[in-house]
Amino acid sequence: MRFALMLEPQQGLTYLEQLEIARLAERLGFEALFRSDHYRSFPGPANKPTTDAWTVLAGIARETERIRLGTLVSPVTFRHPGSFAKVVTTVDEMSGGRVEVGVGAGWNGAEHSQLGLPFPEIARRADLMEDELQMLHGLWEEPDGWSFVGRQVSVVDAGFHPKPVQRPRPPIIVGGEGRPRSLRLAASYADEYNMSGADPAECRGKFALLDDECRKIGRDPATMRRSVMAGFLIGADQAELERRVHDLLAMVGDSGTDAVAWLDEHRPRWIVGTPDQARVMVAHFAAAGAERIMLQDLLPRDHGMIELAARELIGRA
Repeated sequence: MRFALMLEPQQGLTYLEQLEIARLAERLGFEALFRSDHYRSFPGPANKPTTDAWTVLAGIARETERIRLGTLVSPVTFRHPGSFAKVVTTVDEMSGGRVEVGVGAGWNGAEHSQLGLPFPEIARRADLMEDELQMLHGLWEEPDGWSFVGRQVSVVDAGFHPKPVQRPRPPIIVGGEGRPRSLRLAASYADEYNMSGADPAECRGKFALLDDECRKIGRDPATMRRSVMAGFLIGADQAELERRVHDLLAMVGDSGTDAVAWLDEHRPRWIVGTPDQARVMVAHFAAAGAERIMLQDLLPRDHGMIELAARELIGRA
């Protein structure tokens, strides 16, 4: 199993805190650092500072050497697809070719309205996402003069320079919960499908449906990588685990949420427990078809938990 670390910096992390974690993850041997792309703070209090994902990744790209960098996922509603292609290409160059790009339709209406960003209904967002996926391929891979008429965006006589450092392009990840259209879009345009919010049994079923979508268009399912974003909450022993559970409950409860019920709902889909228990859950995800796990860290200032995960999981699970 391969491991990436996944942050939710909208919880109030500064750029310097994110950089420190990126350097730590690189030193510990995580293959990649992903971060969310959100402008509203959650879980926990809604008034925490937030940062722009791709601006932060550009800075981290210049301050790290080996770790791959990306988003899970960038809502198509935040940036025009043509501009987005330029942003990702720029960060790919700044990193020396270490970028992976997660693409999604967006879901959090409040973070759009508070910034005046349009948030159409899901069918239109999914149409725009399909346009973006086609444009990433076209702008990055096609020669000058490429044109395209999409559902919402058109390109006329494209000239896109420089091309990405990675050829033919940075890896594209489609993230979702296994809904039919996201599986179809992944089969058509993505290098990797990332399941979120699912237990191993659900992942197994959705990955089987993904295989079916690949076969429908003549794609070998073996060419599609499969990954899972799973929350993790681990301790070296039961006492350390309980302390971290307490810390997480306190953070979530600050928003007025029933924190215990919230955690109980998420536990079946998370990697929770002592190292032995964590490795068992990782094995379940592996048996379901996952090749990589993005460990979603909701206690990012607890560097000890990141160090424990690296020591007990990387190369051992």
